Amino acid sequence: MKFGRRKRDEVEVAEAVADEVEVADTTPEVDIATDADADLDEMDAVAPTDKSAPEDRAENGPHDETEANLVRPYVDLGGVKVLPREGLHLRLEVEEGSQRVVAVGLDYDESTLQVQPFAAPRSTGLWHEIRAQIAEQIERQGGEVSEVDGPFGPELRALVPVANENGVTEGARPARFIGVDGPRWFLRGVIAGKAAETPDDAADIEDLFRSVVVVRGATPMPPRDLIPLHMPKSTQSAI
Repeated sequence: MKFGRRKRDEVEVAEAVADEVEVADTTPEVDIATDADADLDEMDAVAPTDKSAPEDRAENGPHDETEANLVRPYVDLGGVKVLPREGLHLRLEVEEGSQRVVAVGLDYDESTLQVQPFAAPRSTGLWHEIRAQIAEQIERQGGEVSEVDGPFGPELRALVPVANENGVTEGARPARFIGVDGPRWFLRGVIAGKAAETPDDAADIEDLFRSVVVVRGATPMPPRDLIPLHMPKSTQSAI
């Protein structure tokens, strides 16, 4: 497994929604700490506070740290642990000013998976509400988005506008927005590359998302706060 690091100012941003939806070289980013009053009319009868997760989440992941076999050689990134595998390239996204790690990028099987863990209430979930907000953001910047029932439950499949270095939109990139509500945490994933272009051929990247372990910790945190991430201790001095 290879390890790398990139700065947030290297991310390419669609000008119309620069503070909400970013499109990286391979992975779109979305800030989930958005307006809580987003339109939920299309959420049917699902309560926005219901948890959304696969029925077998506790057995097959994504796991809470209390559920995972931590004897396995996970890479410890703070809020998440990642299981190494052949051909996996791990990339951390870091804020330029604060040097805070804000996302983990995983390049694998011609695809990219970006993950971010967030604090959540114990008995309610975030994904139903956040999903509607993401869809609204993408449509507002001129993209296309549809909701489907995916392997992790409801997900968004989108064409996200891509901006060039001058801020001019040039084409669109397929992306899948997935989310799982766990015990006191929410794990958001964004899939790009082959697994977004041909979702029927995405088993490897979906298994990678399943293998992520979320480490919520005992520190009280407001819902939607990013659970702290950090570089692996063995690499901090070398990068």
